[in-house]
Amino acid sequence: MPAPEIALTERFQTAFAAAFGPEYAQADPIIRPSQFADFQCNAAMGLAKRLGRKPRDIAAEIVAAVDLADIAETPEIAGPGFLNIRLRTDWVAAQAAELTAPSAALGVPAPERAQTVVLDYSAPNVAKEMHVGHLRTTVVGDSIARTLEKLGHTVVRQNHIGDWGTPFGMLIEHLLEVGEDSAEAELLKTDPNAFYQAARAKFDAAEAAGAADDGSDFASRARARVATLQSGDAESLRIWTNLVELSKQYFHRIYDMLDVTLTDEHLAGESTYNDQLAAVCDDLEAAGIARISDGALCVFPAGFTGRDEQPLPLIIRKSDGGYGYATTDLAALRHRVRDLGADRIGYVVGSAQELHFTMVFTSAREAGWLPEQVEAEHVKIGSVLGEDGKILRTRSGSSLRLMALLEEAVAAARTVIDELRPDLPEAEREQIAHDIGIGGVKYADLSTAHDSDYTFDLDRMLALTGNTAPYLQYAVARIRSIGRKAAAQGVAAAPAPHVENDAERALALQLLEFGPTLVSVGAEFEPHRLCAYLFSLAQAFTSFYEASPILKEADEQVRAGRLALAELTERVLVEGLDALGVNAPQQM
Repeated sequence: MPAPEIALTERFQTAFAAAFGPEYAQADPIIRPSQFADFQCNAAMGLAKRLGRKPRDIAAEIVAAVDLADIAETPEIAGPGFLNIRLRTDWVAAQAAELTAPSAALGVPAPERAQTVVLDYSAPNVAKEMHVGHLRTTVVGDSIARTLEKLGHTVVRQNHIGDWGTPFGMLIEHLLEVGEDSAEAELLKTDPNAFYQAARAKFDAAEAAGAADDGSDFASRARARVATLQSGDAESLRIWTNLVELSKQYFHRIYDMLDVTLTDEHLAGESTYNDQLAAVCDDLEAAGIARISDGALCVFPAGFTGRDEQPLPLIIRKSDGGYGYATTDLAALRHRVRDLGADRIGYVVGSAQELHFTMVFTSAREAGWLPEQVEAEHVKIGSVLGEDGKILRTRSGSSLRLMALLEEAVAAARTVIDELRPDLPEAEREQIAHDIGIGGVKYADLSTAHDSDYTFDLDRMLALTGNTAPYLQYAVARIRSIGRKAAAQGVAAAPAPHVENDAERALALQLLEFGPTLVSVGAEFEPHRLCAYLFSLAQAFTSFYEASPILKEADEQVRAGRLALAELTERVLVEGLDALGVNAPQQM
């Protein structure tokens, strides 16, 4: 079942070949939605340049050659050569009817070639609180993963947590001092930042006081512990493992609250690659790609220069013999291609890391670890801002705890639900408040282009009007309410939707766009396009609902057909929201 754009593209390309020669059979017809018709073909201007003729003359030849009799009315030439296309209503109705079949998958096509896509997202740090900055990397990555799976691809989630490196010497020493069974150690499960800050304060105080001659001060012991840990000392590894396990319990609370699909099996932290780092350096050096510079082993990928116009180094082994993020990221990338079989890799990480990842990708390609046929993309993530236009923080200036933010959203939604629906059971009100609060926060994030900043506004996120999750959730709840009333009245939906008047037709056209939209979101890693589509679909349903009575319609066949159209809309809205990771309550 081809979507309108696909069907039109095929017909116009056949016309191009007939009118201008077989070499034009693959020319892009540039089919776009139009405010003057259903679609527009904007190819005449480009073809006119290639053929050396006037665009309107080219447009006239296209109209004469294209066969749209069973799909659309004869195209109208507008302006310099645009072709306005109005689809036949009976064709739209037939396509919408096909969508209802279970085998149609709501118009989502099977991929020409299913890919293995490795997605690196969320990536919190062990023994540190997840803050609002982790919200976007988590929900954007999870939405992309869900979307790709709905498109038939295999997704390998990789939660690249920060579980290795210098801070762990400090954390282990602090845990040993306070005791592994102490109340302070329990903070790792509930308020890991408090534990981390206590260790950091102890470290900074020791630094300010200066190192003891015998190395007994906290800072010296922490540094020594790093080396002991990295050398594989059994006791240090035991304590480190305990730190990681305690933090995992905290991560689970956040992921459960957010309804994301990350589990322990997706954990692939920095420590995963510790045994491979020396080999990464040796292999790059042996290949002549890495060389010593100022005592450090560096790669100088082509095309990168600093402010001094000198080649910019990617340090893979520090002058003291330690390794950094670049080394780990190169080891991870090689593993993802070689061992996980990635056809495509997405890194859902803050925009500030753009230069780092571009240099890592370039270095990996030079080393032959990232073949040309494997895509590696940095899905750049913008910041969450407060009302002052600055990165959202607490009044004290520290990063805002993510759990506190989510609990506030659910509490705000619960207040509204308690006021509007006191008739519902307690457990149901609790679940609805969760779905609306968490859905509102996630949707507000996802509806903004991932590389753009946005202002956190809880009132707007939970509003029942505008491009919000509650607006879409309410549309679903309204359709389900209609379904319950229909069942009570003994009204059953028709096998196919009723598509005749303008409102029905507009809604059906929106439904036909679900498959192409999902494909575009998966191809571009852009969930905000799905949000925009679902909002337009919900608006089209609202217009249809106001213009075309369902249960009050006297004609039995029309009533059943409109109910089928409403139920199809519900299925698409629920499937689209699920791709975003947003739940749709049964009622609101």
